[in-house]
Formats: sequence, structure tokens, C-alpha cells
Amino acid sequence: MIKVIGKKVELRKVNQEDINELYYWKFEDDKQEAKKWNGPYIPEVKRTKEEYQEIWKSADEILPGIPNTLVISVKGKLIGTVGSYWVDKNTNWLETGIVIYDKEYWNGGYGSEAYKLWIDFLFNSTDLHRLGMSTWSGNMRMIKVASKIGMKEEARIRHARIVDGQYFDAIKMGILRKEWQELHMN
Repeated sequence: MIKVIGKKVELRKVNQEDINELYYWKFEDDKQEAKKWNGPYIPEVKRTKEEYQEIWKSADEILPGIPNTLVISVKGKLIGTVGSYWVDKNTNWLETGIVIYDKEYWNGGYGSEAYKLWIDFLFNSTDLHRLGMSTWSGNMRMIKVASKIGMKEEARIRHARIVDGQYFDAIKMGILRKEWQELHMN
């Protein structure tokens, strides 16, 4: 059982109860604030609860024993997820992300700690060469969190995202294993 424990948060594998709560936040909660920030330019396909559960049952591992998603919990309460997907296996390049669904845990350092734990876990558990993340220029929280752990802006694609009828830049940030080691191994 994978558990990554920090001072404020814990990252762990998803269970059935978590899947039900995540389904609520993703598809049933009309006031879900995270949807305004987490890729609001990508249309979300509505899934039934059964379809959503099947997706989780067939969730991939990045590498043997390394899941592509972990849940974030605070004192046993699920607040969000960290995740990743392959951009290019040939060059050991993984894209990462984080969503805090429970807005009561925004602006308290929970997301920053969870994301750092996730990046540390991925680098410590694998031989990945680089980790990246993608967002939009309106999501200053994600840009700040990524910068805080040492990611650098690597690309800005101007006016590539439309949110609420306005154009925003697409932002790509990343960190190389060597940079992470220099920051976190000294």
C-alpha cells in the first residue's frame, strides 16, 4: 500500500469510497470551484457512476508499482488528487498535476505540500528524467505551486486557451531530475 506522508497531507491509493466522493465532486457538485481552474478549456465528458468506477478499476500504473493517481487526504478526509500521464516514454517524460476539490483547503499550503510530495515520490521511485505540468495563464495558483518546487516555465503559447470567452496563454513548466536533485538532495 502506497502512502506518502507529509506534515499536512497524506497521499495514498484510491479506494471505493474515494471514487464515490470524486464522482460527486467531478460530476454532481454544481458549485465545484476547482472546475474553474483545472483545465476549464477542455470539455468534460459526463460519465455515469458505473463508467467512472470502471475507469478507476482499469487505472494505469506509470511503471510497475507506481500508480498514475493518488488521493490527497488531510486527517483521513479526501480533499483532492495528484496525477500524471506519459508524454513520451522514450525520453522518460511525464506530465503531472494536482486538483484540490475541497476549497476549504485552498490557500493553506495543502496543495503545495501535496504536489511537492508527488514530485518527490515520482523522482525517488523511478528513473524519470523530467516531470512537467501544463496549465493556463489564468491559473496563477498552479503556476505558483510549480515554481515553488523548482519548475521553470518552458513554454508559453499565446492565446491558446479560451476561458469564459477570453483568451489566455497555455503554460508549460518542468523540472529535470538533475535540477530536482540540486534543490532537494543537499
